[in-house]
Amino acid sequence: MSEVPNTVHVSLERVATVDQPLAIAVRPGDPSLFVAEKTGRVVAIRDGHVASSPVLDLSDAVSLGGEQGLLGVAFSPDGRYIYVNDTDLNGDTRVAGYAMRGEHAVVSSRRQVLFVDQPYDNHNGGDLVFGPDGDLYIGLGDGGSGGDPHGNGQSLGTLLGKMLRIDPTPAGPEPYRVPPDNPFVGDVGARPEIWAYGLRNPWRYSFDPATGDLWIADVGQSAWEEIDRVPAGSPGGDNFGWNLLEGTHRYAGGAPTGAVPPVYEYSHAAGGCVVIGGDVYRGAAIPELVGDYVFADFCLGTLQAIRVEQDGTVEHFDLGATLPNVSSFGADAGGELYVTSLDGGVYRITRG
Repeated sequence: MSEVPNTVHVSLERVATVDQPLAIAVRPGDPSLFVAEKTGRVVAIRDGHVASSPVLDLSDAVSLGGEQGLLGVAFSPDGRYIYVNDTDLNGDTRVAGYAMRGEHAVVSSRRQVLFVDQPYDNHNGGDLVFGPDGDLYIGLGDGGSGGDPHGNGQSLGTLLGKMLRIDPTPAGPEPYRVPPDNPFVGDVGARPEIWAYGLRNPWRYSFDPATGDLWIADVGQSAWEEIDRVPAGSPGGDNFGWNLLEGTHRYAGGAPTGAVPPVYEYSHAAGGCVVIGGDVYRGAAIPELVGDYVFADFCLGTLQAIRVEQDGTVEHFDLGATLPNVSSFGADAGGELYVTSLDGGVYRITRG
């Protein structure tokens, strides 16, 4: 890994103000941006304005502790259903789907897809992304507290500390189907929903629309933040090491056999504290950024990027723009990137 001069400069153009935005989604065939507010609503931004009525309002049904709330939103590949990930009033994780009617979710159509008991009030993960394969990927943190006291990250018997891969079923007796090629299907004692493990708290992840690679930003404990990449076509089963490792560094033990190192990591010594995962840029407005992965850190606020060269060399550079309390990223249908702040701003990333 190498540091390179700031060769790409970006600016931030405010497009809307909402309430504590935590996730951005797009719906096939719809030019709107859909934003999940921590406080429980999904709102639509259309033509630079926030729609007067929410797409979905769960404000009375979500808990609002420090890392709780409405944490993720995604649309099915056909745009007919909206899926949300939130913490209920007891602080437990729920993933539910709703049918869409016009521009709004049909509240009465709610179908719970997944429920996960959360032993603590932090490390809920919460993102939702449909992959190129049409399956739903759900990232869950290790259950919280500190240091993974229950060893969830390395245990294949729990969904905590994992990336899950499922196929939601809008109708029928089962809320989802487990893809038969998931890596642990048929393994005694392993949850078949698991796609990857050894994660502490995956906070935002995304698929590169051009390559199909999955990028995961995993929040560190006290010293290192990491960004992981799962190449397109992977059979799954990657172990990213937590809690035996924090990034590439020993934490609670030696490296597990076959541990997959991050593509990039950085130390808290530089002032960072929480990695905020973003997206690979595939837009047209900033040609020199195409193919680079854009992310940030909550404490630093500086937008950053990494570039993986053909020989595997990873270059890191700052993008010259800073946003306080950065909380999430998202891409529109054209590949242009947006970034949000817990202060309420939703910004388009433009050429500096």
